[in-house]
Amino acid sequence: MTDSTRRHRAYIALGANLDSPATTLEAAIESIAATEGIELIKRSSLYRSPPLDADGPDYINAVAEISTTLEPLQLLHGLQAIENAFGRERAYRNAPRTLDLDVLLYEGFSSDSAELTVPHPRLHLRSFVLMPLIEISGDMQLAQGRASALLEAALASGQVIQKLD
Repeated sequence: MTDSTRRHRAYIALGANLDSPATTLEAAIESIAATEGIELIKRSSLYRSPPLDADGPDYINAVAEISTTLEPLQLLHGLQAIENAFGRERAYRNAPRTLDLDVLLYEGFSSDSAELTVPHPRLHLRSFVLMPLIEISGDMQLAQGRASALLEAALASGQVIQKLD
């Protein structure tokens, strides 16, 4: 049994490309911050990027840094409840979505289960995650290398990202 008062730092990726994605992300950040057991530490700016390995309109993305007393699966389930409240449907893999919330990193925890993989298995490959992550956390060291070097490689591969005002 774990101590429910122990706080863990975690990073959450937010993305949406249906309806009003920027408005949705702002509301989702408020929902995350209002969730019991979660304290919002920082949130990034919003970024626009074309879908990666998918079709549909451009995505709006952000990253939030949180402090939480929730265990990793509790956090995941809380995020899924927020997605559902925003009308998230899982029609097929990489389908356009009203809201996508992913646990990127969770301090002191790693998992490779069918339900939850942390660190997120593709975070080091995605400019739309790396750029907002660097904005709020600096050039952190990930298992695959420095975040700035990974971002440079993602951009060199042709990924496009634009910070919104």
